[in-house]
Amino acid sequence: MRRQSSTTRTVIQAVNGLTSRWAATADADRGTVFSAPGVWPLLAFLADGADGAARTELADAVGLRADEAAAAARGLLAAMNRVRGMDAALGLWTKRTLTLRGAWRDGVPVDALGVLTGNPAADAATLDAWAAERTGGQIERMPAHPDEATELALASALALRTEWLRPFEDGLLVPETGPWQDRSLASLYRSTSLLDRVGVAQTPAGAVTELRVLGNTGVDVHLLLGEGHMGPGQVLGAGVDVLARRIPVVPGSHLPYGEVGPGLEVSRVRSMSPRPPTLHVTTVPFTSTARHDLMARHELFGLTSAKDATHGHFPGIATEPLALQSGEQAATATFSALGFRAAAVTAFMAYGAGMPEMRYVTTDAYATFDRPFGFLAVHRTSRLVLAAGWVTDPDPYREDEGY
Repeated sequence: MRRQSSTTRTVIQAVNGLTSRWAATADADRGTVFSAPGVWPLLAFLADGADGAARTELADAVGLRADEAAAAARGLLAAMNRVRGMDAALGLWTKRTLTLRGAWRDGVPVDALGVLTGNPAADAATLDAWAAERTGGQIERMPAHPDEATELALASALALRTEWLRPFEDGLLVPETGPWQDRSLASLYRSTSLLDRVGVAQTPAGAVTELRVLGNTGVDVHLLLGEGHMGPGQVLGAGVDVLARRIPVVPGSHLPYGEVGPGLEVSRVRSMSPRPPTLHVTTVPFTSTARHDLMARHELFGLTSAKDATHGHFPGIATEPLALQSGEQAATATFSALGFRAAAVTAFMAYGAGMPEMRYVTTDAYATFDRPFGFLAVHRTSRLVLAAGWVTDPDPYREDEGY
């Protein structure tokens, strides 16, 4: 990702665009974490093998022509594997009775190519083991599991780790106002003379304060605090717009005195000796986990027609008719004093089409972490958003852990 061609820029814009659209569907009262780069390549490979309305809808969700999607997905996966501290993998499992098209199969760069036995317990164990191995144990189970009717499973796994160039110090934070008022929270604190690590963006929905925390692998985490009325779609969308340079950011060194942005105040202070300007940062450690039912948001991911099991939609994938049975993502992210780690496993299951008696079984999506700011994990040079989230429940302060 060091040198960006026009094609690379187009792909990054398409993936980040999916991040923005996904963020717009998030619930402001619930914490979440998600990875558009975990879903996007799978949608691209599905688009390459689809026809009719399913092909059009998938291409629209991908943001590229269907005949360009597979090559773009291969390029994205290869580029992500070149990011230090990041691993990206693809897995494909099919029943022996399914006849894959050679051209499609050869174009999918899987690191795992397996067989579905038709035994749900055995197949689930195989897929779970792959997910755990490919995420270093961050995600222990595949978010979707095959059943007796499943003909094909296509999955991706992403794992990311980075350490801060300068670690934070642990402490105690007791907010005086807001949704965390009077709670004893674990806090992270550090000071720097680099005022421009923080900045303020003005959006149509309101102001957003952006703090960049730099990692040692070329992956940074951008913390984004919006005004109180702003939801995750507006705040995270603003972060993506900043990355794309669609909206400007006033850097810390150019901000006036006073309360200049959400959670940001600039003051003139006296000092006993000469010293440079200093940015004091206080935030909270957090761990967010979430599971997303992609089929429940089928319009967002271009899956509306592809889930119709009355006929097939993927003649470019297999000779037998296929429809999408399920699609889910499990994701996790942890922000600590020393660094950041995240992982996402995304899986699509497909079954034979033309059999109306089969019924789609869905799993409700859920998230359990509450908080008032968003985050984007960003590859520094390409500006690709690798993971994004909305934190609503920071870690509590625990005296026995020595904060």
